[in-house]
Amino acid sequence: MTAERVFAPTPTAYRWRWLALTALLLGEAMNLLDATIVQVAAPAIHADLGGSVSDIQWFTTAYTLPFAVLLITGGRLGDIAGRKRLFVIGVTGFMITSAACAVAPSVGLLIAFRVVQGAAAAVIIPQTIGLIKTMFAGPEMSKALGSIGPVMGLAAVCGPVLGGVLTHADLFGSSWRAAFLVNVPVSLAVLAISPKLMENRAPKRPTLDLTGTLLAMAGIGLVVYPLIGADLSALSGWSWAAIVTGLCLMVVFAVHQRSVAAGGRSPLVEPSLFAHRGFPAALVTSTAFFAVTNGLMMVIVLQLQLGLGTDVLKAGLTLAPWSVGLAVASWVAGAYLVKRYGHRMMTLGLAVLLAGELAAIAVYHVADPDRYPTALLFALGVVGLGVGLFSPAFFTIALKPLQPQEIGSAAGLLNAVQQLGATLGVAVLGSVYLGSARSGDAGSALHAVQLAFWVAVVLVLVSFVTSRLMVDRNAPEEAGAGH
Repeated sequence: MTAERVFAPTPTAYRWRWLALTALLLGEAMNLLDATIVQVAAPAIHADLGGSVSDIQWFTTAYTLPFAVLLITGGRLGDIAGRKRLFVIGVTGFMITSAACAVAPSVGLLIAFRVVQGAAAAVIIPQTIGLIKTMFAGPEMSKALGSIGPVMGLAAVCGPVLGGVLTHADLFGSSWRAAFLVNVPVSLAVLAISPKLMENRAPKRPTLDLTGTLLAMAGIGLVVYPLIGADLSALSGWSWAAIVTGLCLMVVFAVHQRSVAAGGRSPLVEPSLFAHRGFPAALVTSTAFFAVTNGLMMVIVLQLQLGLGTDVLKAGLTLAPWSVGLAVASWVAGAYLVKRYGHRMMTLGLAVLLAGELAAIAVYHVADPDRYPTALLFALGVVGLGVGLFSPAFFTIALKPLQPQEIGSAAGLLNAVQQLGATLGVAVLGSVYLGSARSGDAGSALHAVQLAFWVAVVLVLVSFVTSRLMVDRNAPEEAGAGH
């Protein structure tokens, strides 16, 4: 029985369909909100629980790392066991671990709960598009899928501000714990609506590549772990050994994926994707770009709260121009500009992002170490515009040359690499900042944030070069490149 036959007969069923869509969108938004809320609240968590200052980076990376490496496996589990079932399991796990994070008495337990929370998010997110396609068809499906972007934009705007407001409000003495507790009522609302979702699974069940998952987890973990809280200019022999071992495991992972595909089983990553010249370039571009966006957000929060001593509310509001610029530019680019200008929007977005970074460096260069840099708000607004202009064009161009049967695997891999980029950005840019800033010294903190922004400039230039490789120069120019 198709989705249309289930939902079309009555107006009541039609309303339930859109209510079920609301549950899916809330599930998506909740995961994005959680990452940005915790970034803003992280210094307050450190001040309360103590521990090493590098733990501030772990509060984010402990979430994004399992999210990245388990995202494709989470989608595969939905294909096998049912997307509705996995969505409900993921939301339930996310709610329980959010509550556990809120009551965590120590840094170690909080980081452990964040790992499980990231794994739960990796189960939730891959189910959304498949469930939407089950409930809608034709123009309605386009409308339903099109609602994901604005909801994510709204979540991006609200995340940093909400993190600052919740932590600063200190409701019932909860302080930073409210940043996790907010997930509980949202999860309950999603679970209350979830019975209206239709169950759906792949018509041909794929196999589960556990060996590939373990290789990816071990390889990426060994690369990221030594970078967090380290002096990147003087990594120890152990750190280099771990990184080299991790890279070797990633090579073994690639060989294993080809072997799995050749044996007729389902690899985590379809080897055919790499037959398209532009797709590997897209993966590198995504890693560098999202390392910039997530890493800089962390660095700005650290400098404001640890270096300048501002409160968490002011730190959250400082990121508001970035979020608003991102949301507005993303909507305009996705709705109008990408269709008309195609891949040129990637170049424009990176140019605007670079201009915003250079403006921020200039602001920090002339800023008083002991005073809040008001001009930074303008620079961060420009950064947000650049991010918003680039993102819709990037995903459009990255998926454009692929065959229909490759789109699902490619989208999952791009999302996973996006989370990996976020993890590396927090690890690398956070370590650049923390390695140069001395606790309690506003002058060194100001120098450190400039250094982190210069590293981000280099990453944007890398994104510019690799994004050019994504474009097929032999393909006919299209006025409306938005596929």
